[in-house]
This record gives sequence, C-alpha cells and structure tokens, in this order.
Amino acid sequence: MQIKLINPNTTASMTELMGEAARAVAAPGSEILLATSRSGAASIEGHYDEALSVLGVLDQILEGDPADAYVIGCFGDPGLLAAREATSSPVFGIAEAAMHAATFVATSFSVVTTLERTRVIAEHLVRNYGMQDHCRRVRATDVPVLDLDRPESNARAVILAECEKALREDRSEAIVLGCAGMADLAQFLERELSVPVIDGVAAAVKFAEAIVGMGLRTSKAGDLAYPLPKPYIGKLSGYAPARLFPANERQRIARAAI
Repeated sequence: MQIKLINPNTTASMTELMGEAARAVAAPGSEILLATSRSGAASIEGHYDEALSVLGVLDQILEGDPADAYVIGCFGDPGLLAAREATSSPVFGIAEAAMHAATFVATSFSVVTTLERTRVIAEHLVRNYGMQDHCRRVRATDVPVLDLDRPESNARAVILAECEKALREDRSEAIVLGCAGMADLAQFLERELSVPVIDGVAAAVKFAEAIVGMGLRTSKAGDLAYPLPKPYIGKLSGYAPARLFPANERQRIARAAI
C-alpha cells in the first residue's frame, strides 16, 4: 500500500518531520511517500497562504501514478474536497482525522494550535466536521509554524504549558495538536500530561490503512465526481478538467491490472 503524505508548504524539513511520525505508526507493507509542495509559502499561517497552497496539493495528486491514499499534512486541511474530486483514491486531512480519532478515546478535547490568526481556521473546521459537542476550545500558542522546526526555540515548553491550561481550564480529556509541525511532540506531551494526545499525521495514516484495507474508494457520485469539463484560461489553463480527468484514473486502473 502506498500512502502519499503531502506537505502543502514548501519547507522540506517539515515534510521529513511528518514522514518520521507517519512511518513510526505505519503497518508493515505500508509505504509512505513524502511530497513537498513545489509552489506556495514556506508555512501556512492564514487564509491567503492556505488558498495558494491548494494548487501545490493538487499537483502532487495529479502527477505520476496515483497512490493508494493521500494525506494532506496541514491542519487547515487545504483543498481537501477538491483533492477528493481529483482522485478516487481516499484523501485524508489531518485535522479531520485527528478530531475523529479524539472522539474514539475521549468525550471532549481541546485543539492546541500555533498563531492566534489560525485559531479561527481551526474553529471553522470544528463546525464543518460537526465536532462542536466534543471540542471544548481551540487554543493558540502564538508560536510561528517555522519555530516548531527550530531546536533553539521555546516552542515545546510553550505548547506544553498551553496543553496543561486546556486540561485545567477547559476540563478536556484529550489534546488534538493543531499543526502538522507538532507531530514529533505527541509522545512527549502524552507522557507529561497523562491524557491522549492526537497527532493528525499519525491518525490520518492509520485511517488511510483502514479505509484502503476495506477496499473503499472516494465516491464519484454527486459532488465528489470528477470536475466537469470546461475551458480554463490564463495561468490555470493547465488545470482544465478535460486535460486531466479521467486520464489520471486510467493510469491507476492500468497500474492495478499489471
């Protein structure tokens, strides 16, 4: 089974960090393919960054032979539904995966994320995923995403302190890490806090293994059908559906027949 883990930002060291977390939980026989976006921002810390990251995500899904499943390694789940339109292979967002995983091991959780400006994005996802009854609060640490990748930063201590406040003030029973760059902190925080700490990268990989193992694929009936063929002009002309679909799917079928 091939699971392609896509980092929607352009920081390769963060891709490697996520890859380590993914491979630590992957089952024997699951191959984790790492992909760093070739276009976009060094970190995703707002609506603008997120919007511009979507094409980089789609590029990684549309090029080459399709993977058996895809994981979008950013807690904003950028382009998740567009990605599901683009392939019949299952696609997982780490925020959606982490929140669902939290509900399996606790009746309440708090999300601990990075900058205050990204807190609103996480709150939107809580509502979109129907998690209002489970998520007690989304907490921002004001730690920049790129500081998570710098050993000299004080990010670990700041995040731990915010998690402790979540357990004390929100009375939450679990912590959801609100950034893919926190993936390497899950075990440390769980030891310190003695409650489940969910990293969305690991959760998404395990869900991918389960869904692919069940033989399930993304429905192509309704709104997740392949994009309708129509002209695209300007800088996006290369993304015209008539040029891309269902050629990508035909490649998958051909590969499976070998």
